[in-house]
Amino acid sequence: MLDSSDHANIKFQRVNANTGKVVPYENIIKGYKLDDKYVILTDEDFKKASPEKTKTIDIHEFVQESEVDSIYYETPYYLEPQKSGGKAYGLLRDALKKTGKVALGAYVLRSKESLCLIKPDHDLLLLQKIRFHDEIRKPDELKIPEGDSKAPELKMAIALIEQLSGPFDISKYKDTYTDELMKLIEAKSKGKKVVAPALRVVHSNSKDLMSQLKASLETKKKKAS
Repeated sequence: MLDSSDHANIKFQRVNANTGKVVPYENIIKGYKLDDKYVILTDEDFKKASPEKTKTIDIHEFVQESEVDSIYYETPYYLEPQKSGGKAYGLLRDALKKTGKVALGAYVLRSKESLCLIKPDHDLLLLQKIRFHDEIRKPDELKIPEGDSKAPELKMAIALIEQLSGPFDISKYKDTYTDELMKLIEAKSKGKKVVAPALRVVHSNSKDLMSQLKASLETKKKKAS
């Protein structure tokens, strides 16, 4: 972000809410508000809350990965053993491969406990961070359409899905938006005028779902031929 007047970089500062003065990072501490007063917490306090969890991943049980709904998934991380843990690392990896199961565990990172799945990925172990059950929003307040789809429309939709089906290959998909944005930036840097592309209407103006499905199928057939 830049200042529109002189294009200078915008910097964010940590400011004391009472004095308005900038607070150096080394002077910032953590606290929890309790009964209108702050209880000051140090790094040692976070460790004392559960010292064993700040340095280890505790495995609670082993489960089938297929039983874990993808809604719980968050960020994956590669796991590397400490020097003394290489043998145990390899044993866990090989045992998980043989059984086809994953380890369900917990760890503490940045003062927050998280659940995780540990699973083999070729020669290494992968930690998949997952959410707690109470972190998932209940969909009760969402407005979801009721009733079954009409048979002809469903048949047409299934045909469209079958036409577009294929083996999963993530390498086919690239971040084209970033590439186009960089082209625009380079063009502007050379003083070239950038023209916005026109939007292309995929379907006709018809609100009839059957007509739109038929149009999609015909389009795919023409491309295939």
